[in-house]
Amino acid sequence: MSGVEEMIASIRVEAKSAAPWTGTATIGERVLEVMAAVPRHEFVPAALRHAAYEDHPLSIGHGQTISQPYIVALMTDLLELNDDDVVLDVGTGSGYQAAVLSRLVKQVYGLENVAALANEAQQRLRQLGYDNVEVIWGNGFNGLLQHAPYDAIVVAAAPETVPEALIEQLAPGGRLVIPVGDRYYGQDLKLVRKGHDGKVSSKSILPVAFVPLIDGMVGDATLPA
Repeated sequence: MSGVEEMIASIRVEAKSAAPWTGTATIGERVLEVMAAVPRHEFVPAALRHAAYEDHPLSIGHGQTISQPYIVALMTDLLELNDDDVVLDVGTGSGYQAAVLSRLVKQVYGLENVAALANEAQQRLRQLGYDNVEVIWGNGFNGLLQHAPYDAIVVAAAPETVPEALIEQLAPGGRLVIPVGDRYYGQDLKLVRKGHDGKVSSKSILPVAFVPLIDGMVGDATLPA
């Protein structure tokens, strides 16, 4: 069994074991097909490529991580994406989640507050042919107003409360998937929905542990802020 096949098999196992929390024992086949096609090893440091398809997070430097494959699959699945959606990816990191999203939607805007990671992710995504992704250096707490509203927003770092700007930038009928809670521990993955009437509802999905979402920007990017 190849590393990719082992990753997909692990995601299926994790989905079953997490069913008591998530309410579902499966991840959509469309999401799994895309994850099998995206070369995860291209989005991790060279020294960690041997572990790229293992089902756990990996360091990408600057105090940040690339999320566990099962969590990427779950968060993507919860967004209920359509081909013509426009999505905001907050905490883009190395660009892996953005690459997965790009094969499921019309346009992805990546927002990363660490300048070096933002630059590297944009270059990597372009080189790999993910042409419907644009990475921008910015503060995730502020969202990305210039391209709002978004059909879906996914956040790969945890604030203590859901930033109001992200809710405001969500389109009517939109979905926001975000870890919320204390730094590193005591976090819940939440699914936030905005109704077509503008009403907002929130549901806890699963206990998680993400790096904190920092209210600020780090470095000096050559990308537009």
